[in-house]
Amino acid sequence: MWWLDLGKNPKEWLREHLRADELPLFVMQGIAEAGGPHPDDPTAVLTDDDWNFIEAQSEFAD
Repeated sequence: MWWLDLGKNPKEWLREHLRADELPLFVMQGIAEAGGPHPDDPTAVLTDDDWNFIEAQSEFAD
């Protein structure tokens, strides 16, 4: 999964802003570069399953 290849700063942002309506450009770029989704619409980058995974992973240190 792309989460493993995502940089520290985008991971921290996602953990601190769970289920955010919009993602900043550096987070979207990080996700795309890590092999994750990269749609044109910033509000449609992550699915509910993605957010559930991020929420579960926020309890563990990388």
